[in-house]
Amino acid sequence: MIKENLNKVRATIPNNVTLIAVSKTKPVVDLQEAYDAEQRIFGENKALEMRDKHQELPKDIQWHFIGHLQTNKIKYIAPFVSLIHSIDSISLLEAVNKEAVKNNRVIDCLLQFHIAQEDTKFGLDLKEAEELLKSESYKDLKNINIVGVMGMATFTDDENQIRNEFKSLKNIFDVLKESYFKDNDSFKEISMGMSDDYPIAIEEGATMVRVGSKIFGARSYSVNS
Repeated sequence: MIKENLNKVRATIPNNVTLIAVSKTKPVVDLQEAYDAEQRIFGENKALEMRDKHQELPKDIQWHFIGHLQTNKIKYIAPFVSLIHSIDSISLLEAVNKEAVKNNRVIDCLLQFHIAQEDTKFGLDLKEAEELLKSESYKDLKNINIVGVMGMATFTDDENQIRNEFKSLKNIFDVLKESYFKDNDSFKEISMGMSDDYPIAIEEGATMVRVGSKIFGARSYSVNS
């Protein structure tokens, strides 16, 4: 079933857009089934769950952390995480850099922006992001690499609202690219769109989409972390 679901989703995604299979709360057997169907990029939102799955599954998987990241949990994923989507403060960026130094690697990160009408979502606004990028603290961080932006649209049936929120994230990306990353080819990712709204996100410029339930079905169990 997972293989069929994956193929259906892939058929709707252009080659230049990366599909992240959001596997949070799913058992390892489900991830293995997706892996056997040639999926190599998985998204998790709990550090301990991601660490445990990384230990059990093939080592050519790219692990993306897509949830709110607590500073005391970074150490569990720092040795192997491919991309952290949820940087929303300089303090979190500093903490990621610290763990990256310990592991002798550079960790790719996305700045998370609050584009939704909901207060429950985390994220920066453009002014806060610019303050972060102008800060001396940021300039000292040699073991992180900001490669783009991430945002979550409001959970609503109003497609116009969703589209406008995605447009706002694309606009933020364009401003940051022009002002802070003009000569940095690695700053190129716009992570937006989930199972219900990823086609709109792709139309509005997403380079990465985070799809869970359309691949794995409804959430199956909860994992403490």
